[in-house]
Amino acid sequence: MEETYIEGGELYEHHRITIDPKQELLRLDKFLMDKLPNVTRNKVQDGIKEGFIKVNSEIVKPNYKVRPGDEVVVELPEPPNVTDIEPEDIPLNIVFEDDHILVVNKEPGMVVHPAYQNWSGTLVNALTFHFQNLPTMPNNDGRPGLVHRIDKDTSGLLVIAKTELAMTSLARQFFDHSIERTYYALVWGEPTEEKGTIDVNLGRSLKDRRITAPFPEGDFGRNAVTHYEVLRNMRYVSLIKCNLETGRTHQIRAHLKYIGHPLFNDATYGGDRVLKGTTFTKYKQFVDNCFKIIPRQALHAKSLGFVHPATNEFVQFDSELPEDFRSVIEKWENYVNTVD
Repeated sequence: MEETYIEGGELYEHHRITIDPKQELLRLDKFLMDKLPNVTRNKVQDGIKEGFIKVNSEIVKPNYKVRPGDEVVVELPEPPNVTDIEPEDIPLNIVFEDDHILVVNKEPGMVVHPAYQNWSGTLVNALTFHFQNLPTMPNNDGRPGLVHRIDKDTSGLLVIAKTELAMTSLARQFFDHSIERTYYALVWGEPTEEKGTIDVNLGRSLKDRRITAPFPEGDFGRNAVTHYEVLRNMRYVSLIKCNLETGRTHQIRAHLKYIGHPLFNDATYGGDRVLKGTTFTKYKQFVDNCFKIIPRQALHAKSLGFVHPATNEFVQFDSELPEDFRSVIEKWENYVNTVD
């Protein structure tokens, strides 16, 4: 499902199973399907690939065969039974609304749903105040209306389901990768190709569980595809457009770092320092001033296109870049014109 990101990177133990001494050798995914309620084999396999499921504290593959005495631990991003949502009167920037869907333009800094260290002030807290009886996806309690998410410090568009019909239709479209999603990103450097596709598996880093890492050999993680196009080249930084074919945790951020162009001021992926340009103090001060203008990763979910659940017509929504994003682009353009 689209952008199943982790806000704080914390994992919480949900299940701990010690394998019975009489247990015969059995694939881990099959073993867990029998032990855990209401899970599919695909969901178990995805959990293993994402590193949510470990055997004897080690990451293994789905075809690992459990043995007597093995200890299997299932950890997930949210604490168990986080379902109570406190409605909060937080204004929403509504781009479109009808009886079935709601399209909102999320401000940077707003967490999408309650989670570790962010139990209030989230988009879901606001939604439960302004709307009653929003549907919830199966096994996704505590996130009414949500069919996808974006990071706390990423701004831009999200579609919310107001009915069960909308929830089912939108979830299917995200699963089928048929929803059109366009992001604008300010990155360090100048991509050598004006257009390109990044097709590299992504999964939780084996060294730091808070971040997403590339696995170009395809041995871990899940398939992830990002198409990009350079819109504006400003020598030291570039404005690019990204279209998501898949929606993995931190997909754009991890993919762009992988090709050597981290998002501007993305502290998690190394973009919060000078990566292109001179070593002169004056230039460093200029970059620091830019960081202050946009104190977050420079990423905006600009447009969404999908088939309307009720009318079956294709609809598309667009949003303006937020002020901090526009201001930092203008500052770079002025700088480049000055030094030319």
